[in-house]
Amino acid sequence: MATNTNATGERFAGPERVPAELLDVRAVASMLQCSCRHVRRLADGGRMPTPTRLGSLVRWRRRELQNWLEAGCPSVRASKGGAR
Repeated sequence: MATNTNATGERFAGPERVPAELLDVRAVASMLQCSCRHVRRLADGGRMPTPTRLGSLVRWRRRELQNWLEAGCPSVRASKGGAR
């Protein structure tokens, strides 16, 4: 299915519109040069920025991913337990 871009920079395929700054798992995998499955593992493990859920859609914010990459891909999961 072809993806088009309108005048405001939104990508859309048919009636569904997703802003260009929100990336699906394929776009994130392409950005990270890994598989879609690996992206899901990173997200589930708290090792990358958490995605935004729009109903059943899962999207990542482009700016958050770029900041995360520039910071050297640190784990984003908060540590459990108190300070020792």
